Amino acid sequence: MKIAHVDSFVVHRFAAGHVVRLGGTNPFRNAAAGHYEVTAQLPERDGELQYCIKSDREPYERIVKEGELEEA
Repeated sequence: MKIAHVDSFVVHRFAAGHVVRLGGTNPFRNAAAGHYEVTAQLPERDGELQYCIKSDREPYERIVKEGELEEA
């Protein structure tokens, strides 16, 4: 997935508080099914933006790339 640039600024697709789900193209082992909340936007790494996400079904946050998320 390519990163959208607006006037040399990188634009995240999801904001903190946005509800997302993990995409089916890259299955996550031991990931809770269902929705996750974006808790923080992170800088890009290896050309792709990252996020911290949290499920009510897990006691910890996950760090995922933007391309691994879908709109819930």
